[in-house]
Amino acid sequence: MEGTLRAPKVFDALIPLIFLIILLVINIQVFGTDGLSGSNQIVLILSSTVAALVAIFRLGYSWEILQDGIIKSISSAMSSILILFLIGALAGTWLLSGIVPAMIYYGLQILNPTIFLVAACVVSAIVSIATGSSWTTVATVGVALLGIGKALGFDEGIIAGAIISGAYFGDKMSPLSDTTNLAPAMAGTDLFTHIRHMAKTTVPSMTITLILFIVIGFNYETNGSVNDVKAISAVILERFNINGFLFIVPAVVLVLIIKKVPAIPALLAGAILGGVFALLFQPEIVSLIAGEGGSYAYRGFKALMMSMYGEISIVTSNDVVNELLVTGGMAGMLYTIWLIVCAMVFGGIMEESGMLRVLAEAIIRKVHTVGSLIASTAATCVFFNITTSDQYLAILVPGRMYADVYKKRGLKPENLSRTLEDSATVTSVLVPWNTCGATQASVLGVATLVYAPYCFFNIISPFMTILYGYFKIGINYYEKEEELA
Repeated sequence: MEGTLRAPKVFDALIPLIFLIILLVINIQVFGTDGLSGSNQIVLILSSTVAALVAIFRLGYSWEILQDGIIKSISSAMSSILILFLIGALAGTWLLSGIVPAMIYYGLQILNPTIFLVAACVVSAIVSIATGSSWTTVATVGVALLGIGKALGFDEGIIAGAIISGAYFGDKMSPLSDTTNLAPAMAGTDLFTHIRHMAKTTVPSMTITLILFIVIGFNYETNGSVNDVKAISAVILERFNINGFLFIVPAVVLVLIIKKVPAIPALLAGAILGGVFALLFQPEIVSLIAGEGGSYAYRGFKALMMSMYGEISIVTSNDVVNELLVTGGMAGMLYTIWLIVCAMVFGGIMEESGMLRVLAEAIIRKVHTVGSLIASTAATCVFFNITTSDQYLAILVPGRMYADVYKKRGLKPENLSRTLEDSATVTSVLVPWNTCGATQASVLGVATLVYAPYCFFNIISPFMTILYGYFKIGINYYEKEEELA
């Protein structure tokens, strides 16, 4: 059978890719932001079917060969899948213990009317790092900040730009974020190496963003109140035992990251410590989640299990806080894991049949420098954000396309994962018909094209990563012995 295999042409590779793009455009029109709930996954399976048909009937591959490619592809993502499960457990115990509420509470304290835009950006970043979700941040704290900013006399587009800039900074840098886990999984590196490498471009981008908001902010007179923020802080303080000891847990996780402890044991340690601190500092919350009956040890065990595996929510007198204090545990990660598995099926067939290689080579033939390679990667990510309307696919497909190319050029995989995040994750919210752009516009009540010019962080990030590429700043290369391995 091996002798009958035919090398794919660009046309062959484009058939499943064009099918994927067309079906996703239709899918987003029908399901909108609910695509992650299952329809995007089915689109990927149908596209995988088309790719398999092309590979079998045009290229001569057997199903057995393609199936081996699928299994190999899914296996490469298994560590990321395990990490996502642990992130779900960690998010649950950190909510139960009051760690996430404490981060939000102290983050809100820095809000100062005289530097509102910078404060809104910083608060959104802190909350997004704590929750790992730009969507949750914008839908909760972001909505409150928008109301306060409008009361202070700021234009709603500028406020939304500050909120989204901060939220997407936090989303990129948080180990709890699904996209921050997805990018290194596609590139072939680990989570914490990715975050450390990404900081080289992300921190300068955020610094420039904050400077721009300071300049804009001082052109406005801020003469209102911050009663809404105070109300949120008061409700959190009333419901949880907020104290500095809670930050021991994230500090331990941070030390483990710095010490280069692998992601899985580091996150597991964070989840377990979060559970211990919940028992020590939040007995009322533990009893609330577990319900009445039994000893405190019984209720504690039940509450910790519930926070790790499933959805828990803390009900307060404030609707905004209620939306923020909810987590899905391990079960909440299943849709993302489902998407990853389906994407790896598509990627496995495309890779095993050589179709991904042909597409990448067609682009690479026009690429002669590290800078042009990174620029091409960034442009591909933006293209997929515009055409597929989904940030996950804007990471998944280019990640699979370029992984081998970066390795052949002697570039470590964290260079690719950083470029994926710097260009795919952050630009998704700038496209009106993308799930991210449509969602944030709907949640904030501000049109995408109104806030987009003020999303400085999202605009600067892809240019920053391209600039680093052309000037060869912060680029990690393989050593000779690593390349040979």
